Amino acid sequence: MLEGKVAIVTGAGQGLGRAEALELARAGAAVVVNDLGTTLDGRGTDSSPAEEVVAEIKAMGGQAVSHYGDITNWDQSKELIQRAIDEFGDLHILINSVGTLRDGMIFNMSEEDFDFVMRVHVKGHFCPIRHATEYWRAQSKARGGPTYGRIISTASEAFLIASPGQPNYAAAKAAITALTFSTAQACAKYGVTANVICPRARTRMTDHGPAGAFFAKPEDGFDTFAPENVSPLVAYLASPQAERVSGYLFLVFGGHVRIIGKPTTESVFENDGTWTLETLHQELGPHFEKLEPIIDGFVMPYS
Repeated sequence: MLEGKVAIVTGAGQGLGRAEALELARAGAAVVVNDLGTTLDGRGTDSSPAEEVVAEIKAMGGQAVSHYGDITNWDQSKELIQRAIDEFGDLHILINSVGTLRDGMIFNMSEEDFDFVMRVHVKGHFCPIRHATEYWRAQSKARGGPTYGRIISTASEAFLIASPGQPNYAAAKAAITALTFSTAQACAKYGVTANVICPRARTRMTDHGPAGAFFAKPEDGFDTFAPENVSPLVAYLASPQAERVSGYLFLVFGGHVRIIGKPTTESVFENDGTWTLETLHQELGPHFEKLEPIIDGFVMPYS
C-alpha cells in the first residue's frame, strides 16, 4: 500500500513510534527514524534506539535512515524534513509520535514541568508539521494541483477525561488535536490530510504506576495493549486509500477502532435580553440540580 512513499516517524526509537515505523516499512515505505534517545522525563540523549529500529527495518529488506535531532527545535526539525528529501527524494507521510511525562497535581506542578511537557508535545508536533506543510504547499503549487501528504498526530484520552494528575499532558494533547484539525482544514486544498489518534498501548509511558497493572501483558491470549495493534490504523491513514479521511480523531487499541465525534451542544437557554444573575440562576439552577456532578471529587472535602 505504501510502496514508493517516504515517511518520517518522530519518537520512533521505542514503543508506539517503533511499531509505527516498522509497520510503514512492512507496507513498503522508506522511513526516517527520528529519536533523540532521552529518558522518559526528557533527560540525556542516546542514538542507539533509532539505530536499532533502522537495523530492524533493513533486516526485513526495507529502507531506513536515522535522525537524532530535537524536533522541538525549529532548525533541527527542518533538517528532519530535508533528511527525508535528500535520502529518498521526497516526503509523503509525517507521523508525530514523540512524547514525554512529568506528572503532578496542578497545585504541585512546577513551571519547568509544565513548560517542558508543552514544549515536547505541542512544539514537537508544530515544528515538523510546519516544515512538512510548507514543502507540500510549494509542491502542490508547482504541480498546479494536489500533492500527497499525510499527517498523523498522537494525542491521548487524557485530554478527553481531563486526567487530574496530568494537567500539563492533558493540555498538551488537547492542543495537539486542535493544531492537527486546523492543519487539516488549511491544507486540504493541497492534497494533505491530517488526523489524530488516541492510542491505548503498553509503552514506557504506561508500564508503571497505577496504569502499569491495567496495561500489563497477559500471560497468554491476545495482547490487547501491544503497540503493534495501533500501527495498522496509522499505516492505513497514511495510505492512498485514506485520501478522503481528514480531520478525524480516533481511539485505537487491540482490535478496536472508535471515531470520536466533535463536541455537541448539550442544552440551550435563551433570554429576550441581557442575562442577569437572577435570571441565569432561574434557568440554569434547576437544570444542574437534576444532573449528577461531572467532577468525581466535587462532593469530597478539601484535603
